[in-house]
Amino acid sequence: MKHRSWLFVPGDSERKLAKIPDCGADVAILDLEDAVVSRRKPLARDSAAAFLNDHRDAPLPALWVRVNPWSSGLTRDDLAAVVPAGAAGIVLPKPDSVRDVRQLDEALTELEAAHGLTPGVIRVLAVATETALGVARLSSYTESPERLWGLAWGAEDLSAELGATTNRGRDGEFLMTYRMVRSLCQLAAAAAGKPAIDTLYADFRNLDGLRQISARARREGFVGMLAIHPGQIPIINAAFTPSAEDIEFARRVVDTFAQQADTGVVALDGKMLDRPHLQQARRMLQLVDTD
Repeated sequence: MKHRSWLFVPGDSERKLAKIPDCGADVAILDLEDAVVSRRKPLARDSAAAFLNDHRDAPLPALWVRVNPWSSGLTRDDLAAVVPAGAAGIVLPKPDSVRDVRQLDEALTELEAAHGLTPGVIRVLAVATETALGVARLSSYTESPERLWGLAWGAEDLSAELGATTNRGRDGEFLMTYRMVRSLCQLAAAAAGKPAIDTLYADFRNLDGLRQISARARREGFVGMLAIHPGQIPIINAAFTPSAEDIEFARRVVDTFAQQADTGVVALDGKMLDRPHLQQARRMLQLVDTD
């Protein structure tokens, strides 16, 4: 299963939900949180559950759900609606530490048992940097539940908490604080042995900008990216898809090291490669094989 593109779809919009089958995303996130105003959250919950029930066996993107954060008091009701309906995963917003993920793990374990689901079948993506406390406690994810699939980062809620009027400079790039947070999230994911997903690119009409950002994110080690518009999906998918040449070279790196198992440095195509190159090659092939 690929996890390159993660498209947010408001759970209260039947029109947008209906477009999911043709959106091209690897993961569609039925959103019960920020995309839905308070008075429509019950409607969004019911609509998301109905959509999940109606598309259990359809050839769709993986259907995940962004529930409301624990601080809202709505999380358990969200889970009770979407878990039995067939959600493949849960996106957890605004966790203050891995403790919030553990609480979600316990709730999901209970619901899986109650509805005859395989234990741990529902995975979790934590948007780990939306609160200042969450950023301060990123190191806690080194001891995370098995069902935690990966970490993503977000800047919008964090900038609101910091009292900032913007999180980007005049050049459109994230300001220093948010670049630091992005790096810290990626490091926390690597330390926990989990994939990292880059945040969304809000200027959805600027496809050239998205192309540059997504390509850079892949070079830096992110495995996918959040999206807010279907038009972003082809660019994100392309950016996070290794070329046939990249895959072939990675296989040759692994094979060369296997043939020279007693050395830490090998020569390939006129270049000297050491163990970090082997690790990079293995990681690429692991992602390809998992997909």
